[in-house]
Amino acid sequence: MFALHPRLLADTVPVADWPLCRVVLMNESAYPWLILVPRRAGVSEIADLDAADRAVLAEEIAAASSGLRAMLSPDRINVAALGNVVEQLHVHVIARFAADAAWPRPVWGLAPPVPYGDAGARAAEIAAWLRPPADTR
Repeated sequence: MFALHPRLLADTVPVADWPLCRVVLMNESAYPWLILVPRRAGVSEIADLDAADRAVLAEEIAAASSGLRAMLSPDRINVAALGNVVEQLHVHVIARFAADAAWPRPVWGLAPPVPYGDAGARAAEIAAWLRPPADTR
């Protein structure tokens, strides 16, 4: 049974459930930062997904990227699946701006996170811009 990793549960706010992934917002106001978590138990690498789920994941990453681009017009969208701290498969989709504090470096560990004042409201605002892909499985 799928359950969100405790670290992700503590650090994020729910945005949506898409055909494959739970979409959450990192509670870090310095960077508009979505995390896509495939709702598959025991999966830690993209290669662990079957071919159909890998295809859906790619479409969902593209949809999250497109939504952030439409909403925010960032300079770049960073996409990463690291898993060094949280082994549950999850994909970071981060809107980056040349003026952000970490630019051009990665956002991890540069400064303590600054939570949103109302993370739920920000998650709802972002959700309104996202268009999940159709489930083609």
